[in-house]
Amino acid sequence: MTEIQERLDELKELGLYRRMRLVSGPQGPRVVLDGKPVLLLCSNNYLGLADHPRVREAAADAAMRWGVGAGASRLVSGTMTVHRRLEESLAMFKGTESALLFGSGYLANTGVVSALGGAGTTIFSDELNHASLIDGCRLARGETFVYGHCDLDHLEWGLQQAVRDGDGRRGRCRPPLIVTDSVFSMDGDIAPLEGIVELAEHYGARVVVDEAHGTGCMGPDGRGAIAEAGLEGQIDVVVGTLGKALGSYGAFAACDAQMAAYLTNTARSLIFSTAPPPPAVAGAMAALDLLFEQPRRVERLQSNAAVLRDALAQEGFDVEGSTTQIVPLVVGDASTAMRVCEAALDRGVFAQAIRPPTVPEGTSRLRLAVMASHTKDELREAARVLGKAAMAAGWRPSVGRPVASGQTLATEDAAGSSAHQAADAPPPPRAGGVFDQQAESIARAA
Repeated sequence: MTEIQERLDELKELGLYRRMRLVSGPQGPRVVLDGKPVLLLCSNNYLGLADHPRVREAAADAAMRWGVGAGASRLVSGTMTVHRRLEESLAMFKGTESALLFGSGYLANTGVVSALGGAGTTIFSDELNHASLIDGCRLARGETFVYGHCDLDHLEWGLQQAVRDGDGRRGRCRPPLIVTDSVFSMDGDIAPLEGIVELAEHYGARVVVDEAHGTGCMGPDGRGAIAEAGLEGQIDVVVGTLGKALGSYGAFAACDAQMAAYLTNTARSLIFSTAPPPPAVAGAMAALDLLFEQPRRVERLQSNAAVLRDALAQEGFDVEGSTTQIVPLVVGDASTAMRVCEAALDRGVFAQAIRPPTVPEGTSRLRLAVMASHTKDELREAARVLGKAAMAAGWRPSVGRPVASGQTLATEDAAGSSAHQAADAPPPPRAGGVFDQQAESIARAA
């Protein structure tokens, strides 16, 4: 037996083994999964645009006009008129001077953060940021301080230490960099963006916000959490994706013209990647047009999310932490989460189990994702199915613990400490950490 097989066997024993499931046909509220019809409750196709006729037609027309692939990186010969048109539309949508297309959200975040977080920069990262922001911090040559989830006091304490040690306004030429998701992908909660901006202004920091799960899902005309908070024009770089609410593939960084020029020359994930394929770009442009024309899709998404949360609460699930289209059902144990997932699947609802290292140890969950194209009856029935699936799997949602063992969920503090190892910050307000140490601990858990 090789060490590879030993590691695979270990993952199975820990309840952390993963496999790909096969979807037949387009992404919609109902799909055929591994040959079985199911209600899809874990797709990021939030507005239901991935299979919209206008989006599909735009992608097909683009393939005939520009071809399937871009053929080269953006700085060689890969930038085509279709790319520039979408960038102009995205800049207008986000209220910025410029927008810069990337191949994916992962590439955008790693490229932007590593470009802005050079030597001499202290990067401040929320402990529950997406892996792409985490890896951007690891690729950057600056030091990373991990602050408690949405903890403005902890963030300010870290900024004070950075200023005291000579960063930011009092010394080095590179200002601190704060990076955060706007909507956190596994918990469905929203970052305290107004407070982050206030701290950034006070301490002379730049701010990068990943709006992957906010764009198209909230705010005026679906412009995102930043617009909802009234902070347009106050964020240095807004990262967004084309692969979720906009139903296509790729990502963008919205910013001023000077920042776009800087990222064009320094973001390695842009410089050394083939440009996004024209059909995906054209499909995203058609989806953006639909969002402009039909903003009520966003209202429908939010209404559907409220219906699902209410129905889940009636089944005894704790859904108080989420206010968005992402609704986590935190189970705790990874194997139990998988049993609930399989029990729901047997009953016709696909709600994927999310386990470490995607989420902290002891917080495995079913991550539910609502779409505007779900019907309210479908969502109410899904809640009933999930309640039955939980009991069948031996987990009582009303008390948040397995039925047989009575094992309680990990506390928030324990989950946070497993995700972010403490460094040398004293008690006020919570222990901080150098990010590389935290990331290595997660890698070992994987």
